[in-house]
Amino acid sequence: MKNVITIDGPSGAGKGTIARLLAKKLGYKYLDTGALYRAVAWKVREERTDLSNESALKRLIENIKITFNGDRITADGVDITSEIRTAEIGELSSQVSALPSVRAGLFGIQRNMCLQGDVVIEGRDTGTTIFPESENKFYLDASVEERARRRYEELKMKDAAITLAATIEDIKKRDTRDSTRQTSPLTRTDDMVYIDSTNLSIEDVVEKITGSLKR
Repeated sequence: MKNVITIDGPSGAGKGTIARLLAKKLGYKYLDTGALYRAVAWKVREERTDLSNESALKRLIENIKITFNGDRITADGVDITSEIRTAEIGELSSQVSALPSVRAGLFGIQRNMCLQGDVVIEGRDTGTTIFPESENKFYLDASVEERARRRYEELKMKDAAITLAATIEDIKKRDTRDSTRQTSPLTRTDDMVYIDSTNLSIEDVVEKITGSLKR
C-alpha cells in the first residue's frame, strides 16, 4: 500500500505541520489522529467520565460523532477546534490515548477514514498498528529541548502561565507514557524512514519525505 503515508513520532516533533503540508503538496487528504484522541479527551472532560470506568469509556467512544472539515473538527456537532489545543486537553488526551479500550475503539475509525487511500496520517502508531502494511512509513523526531520549544511557542499564546521548563517536563512525561504504554506503544521500526528535524526547516523535512516516497 503506497497511497497511505504514515508519519509517527513523539510529541512536538512537528508531525501535524509536516503531514498537513505534505498532503497539500501531493493532493492527498490529511488525518490528524492526535485530534481524534483530543476530541475524546474533550468529551471525557465534558461528561466528567471516570478514566477507570471501562464501560463508560466504551459507551462514550461508541456514541461520539467526530467529523473533520478542512482544519476544523467537531464532536457531536460542536466545533472544538480551538478547545482541544490547550495544555489541559493535551495532557488529558495523553492519558486517554494510553488506555487500551480507547485505542481499540478508535482503531476502526482511523482505518475506515483512510482505506480509500491518497491520505497522510500522523500519530504515534499509524505505521505500526493502524497501517503496518503501508510502504511509505516515516518516523519524525527532534531533540527533547527543540520539541519543547516548539510546543511552548504554540501554547504560550493561549496560556500566559506556561513556562518552557514546565513544557520540557511535560514532553518527557509524555515520551515515557507513549513509549511504555501496554497497547500500541510509540515505536520506530526498521521499515520507517527516520528523520531528525531538530536542525531542519519545515521545507527541508517535506522535501526529504517527498524524495523518499515509493511511488
